[in-house]
Amino acid sequence: MPAPQRLIVLLAMLVAFGPLSIDMYLPSLPAIANDLQASEAQVQMTIGVFLGGLCLGMLVYGPLSDRFGRRRLLLGGIVLYLLASVGCALASAVEQLLVWRFVQALGGAAAAVLARAIVRDLFALEEAARVLSLMHLVTMLATLAAPLLGGYLMLLAGWRSLFAALIGFAAVCLIAVAWKIPETLAPHKRGESLGQALRAYAHMAVQPLVIGYSLCMGLCFAGMFAFITASPFVYIDYFGVSPLAYGWLFALNIFGIIVTTLINARLVRRLGPGPLLNAGSAVAALAAVLLLLVGASGWGGLPAVVVGVVLYVSVTGLLGANCLASLLAVYPRQAGAVAGLAVSGQFGLGMLSSALVGLLYDASPLPMCLIMGACGIGSWLALRFARSRN
Repeated sequence: MPAPQRLIVLLAMLVAFGPLSIDMYLPSLPAIANDLQASEAQVQMTIGVFLGGLCLGMLVYGPLSDRFGRRRLLLGGIVLYLLASVGCALASAVEQLLVWRFVQALGGAAAAVLARAIVRDLFALEEAARVLSLMHLVTMLATLAAPLLGGYLMLLAGWRSLFAALIGFAAVCLIAVAWKIPETLAPHKRGESLGQALRAYAHMAVQPLVIGYSLCMGLCFAGMFAFITASPFVYIDYFGVSPLAYGWLFALNIFGIIVTTLINARLVRRLGPGPLLNAGSAVAALAAVLLLLVGASGWGGLPAVVVGVVLYVSVTGLLGANCLASLLAVYPRQAGAVAGLAVSGQFGLGMLSSALVGLLYDASPLPMCLIMGACGIGSWLALRFARSRN
């Protein structure tokens, strides 16, 4: 195995497949619509199709890896992602791009879910929570840089160069995984049959602990997606913020995630995930109440919205890492399935909140604040539910 720091960076690169494939791509949407003679709605569908492919792929790879191991599925998924990225780069019609984006997501889902399962194979509870936090930190740095890199690549070489960059990224990850990561799930720890691995979903999906922790991390994540979807219109159109200032306000959220993730990584070994989950969910709930107040009354204006959003978004990584580590500790023999269920739920709820804030948008901050408020309070209640059944 590689050194721990290098292993964490490599696993974080795998988790970053999804964010990079979405965020690097955003600046190119108008150019793609123009080049492929497609409507804006058709090109926007390529994002929804990608998220749908991620959700489906995560649900499939989890139980498969519990039965057959992690390494072969991980390598196969990266190869599928790489080939689909070539298809995206060569697409001559938006219909082709839609198909290849879905296939690309199916491949990327293997990296996203199996990297988390490998963490459980290699680390105990507190250490797994620390590693997941550090992985999230590296992923956030990539998320911050991706739109900037995508914008420069598009200006220099056109939108197809974005997929060329993703091809290069996937190739580096493929070589690194093949060279540095052996099989981490021993044969004696695997499920006896694929049917048993798939039945793990039916068993886990009705367990109060799984429901509670999955909703805690998923609802908080969904509130962040509502912000990502609505914030350009709220900040720029409603409050009159310049696009440059919006970029800095958006970066405040990434900075908050980084600070909170570093604190979590430092404290989780000493305190364990429980107290940090309590603190993080309380911050999310308080931020939710503030956003509901601002959205309903207009009190505090832009500064109050920014404070509420930064507080809320800052704890998403903390809640995600500790909820997932807690679930992996309860289901060590079904780590792939439980990671697939929880993480796919995150993206599924994110899709729903993104669609809902778009449907409700009325040119005011209210829909964004309403959905973020409901998600934050729901996340806090979900943790209470999980703890009451633990």
